[in-house]
Amino acid sequence: MGTNFYDKNFDHKNHIGKRSAAGLYCWDCNITLCKDGEVHNNSSNWDTKCPVCGKVPEKENLSNSTAGRELGFNKNLPKRKAGVASCCSFSWCIQEQNLKKCKNIIDEYGRHYTMEEFKQVLEECPIQYRDMVEQEFS
Repeated sequence: MGTNFYDKNFDHKNHIGKRSAAGLYCWDCNITLCKDGEVHNNSSNWDTKCPVCGKVPEKENLSNSTAGRELGFNKNLPKRKAGVASCCSFSWCIQEQNLKKCKNIIDEYGRHYTMEEFKQVLEECPIQYRDMVEQEFS
């Protein structure tokens, strides 16, 4: 499950990209706890603590986790976290430099974002994929 973001005014393609819950991440060491490294490959092989610093995951629930955000339960402002906690990934559909052309950012549920609010969304997405740029996906 994820959330697609669009720009109504971008004249090339209006799909900016997709945010998806991406499991546990050490925000201090900048590393996923997915043993395979690819968080969306249907792997169930996850470390129980950070393989670099040894920190264990923070306690999270649907009201403060990224999975909860994708399900609509986490209403907190998105932000960069610390320690080991859940994260999101962002799969870009446009070249990142074209983001400055976007004026009217909305998500697939009709929620509107200022550029500053959208940048906050990206703060919660330390894992970013650029291999789908200029391709259609959902």
